[in-house]
Amino acid sequence: MARSPTTDATSRTQAVGSRRAEGSKLLVMAAIGEMVDHGRAEWSRTAAGEIELRLLTGEVFLLGEVAVTRVA
Repeated sequence: MARSPTTDATSRTQAVGSRRAEGSKLLVMAAIGEMVDHGRAEWSRTAAGEIELRLLTGEVFLLGEVAVTRVA
């Protein structure tokens, strides 16, 4: 079954957006890794398997698959 041009364009747009999001995620994780390496933050896995990031300034974040949530 042939796909419509609109469907093809939407699929291509979503694929490009997905690659950009993945690239952005890699950049964010690299920056967080640098903070940890330089002693400005600590990260660990919670019992639920989430990654918890604690900054030396006191903020606490949960790093989800597609979002970061500040918890303290």
